[in-house]
Amino acid sequence: MTDPAAAAEPFRFYTSLLLQEATGVRASTLTQLAKHLRQASPSCIYYHTHHFLLQHHYLVPEPTNDFAYWVGEILGDDLLAELLASIDTMEYAKLEELREALARAIEGYLADHPMARFKFVPAGQEFFFVKSVHVVLPTAYMASTLLEFAQALERVSLHSLYFHVFEARLRLGRPTNDFSRWFSEQLGLQELAERVSRLDPYAQTLDALRATLLALIREQLHLS
Repeated sequence: MTDPAAAAEPFRFYTSLLLQEATGVRASTLTQLAKHLRQASPSCIYYHTHHFLLQHHYLVPEPTNDFAYWVGEILGDDLLAELLASIDTMEYAKLEELREALARAIEGYLADHPMARFKFVPAGQEFFFVKSVHVVLPTAYMASTLLEFAQALERVSLHSLYFHVFEARLRLGRPTNDFSRWFSEQLGLQELAERVSRLDPYAQTLDALRATLLALIREQLHLS
C-alpha cells in the first residue's frame, strides 16, 4: 500500500456546535407557513431541514424535515406532508434554492387545494421558526496524505464528519463537501473526489457514511 505525496495544504478537521435561537415567528395555517418560509433566513431553513440528522443520525431512513412533519402530524395534511418530504435536499446547492422549493410546493398545493387554506392548529401547536447558530471549533486532527486522512477520519467525532459533509456544502455555499475538494485540489485525486461527491449522505447514517468514505479511501490507497 502506497500513499500519494503530501499535500501543500494539510486538511484540518473542524467540528461545530449547533445552537438554537428562537425567531418569535410562528404559523398556524399553510398560508402563514408559506409566507414565513419565504422570509426565513438561510440559517432557519438549515435548522429545520438538517438538525435531525445529528439528533437521529442512527436512523435509516432519516427523519423528514420539520415542515413536512408539522404539516402531516400536527396540521393533519398527509398529502402535502408527503410532497414536502419528497423534496430532495441533494438537488440544491444553496439554502435559498431549497427555501424556494419548499415555499413553491406549499403555494402550488394551496392553488390546487384551496380548502386547505382553512386548516389551522390551536395555540401552542403552531410551527415555531427556529434558526441555527453554529460555533465552529478546530479539532486536534490534521492530515497531509491520504493515509493520514483515513487515520484521522476513523477518530474524529460524528459532529466533525457532519460539519465537513453537510455544512460545507449548504451553509457555506460550497459546490461539494470539504473532503472531495481537498482530494481534488491538494492530492490531485479527481476520481476519488468525484466518487465521494456523488455519495448521498442523507440516505445513510453518519456511522455508515464514515464507513463508506473509509472504504473508498482504502480502495484508493490499495490501487495507488
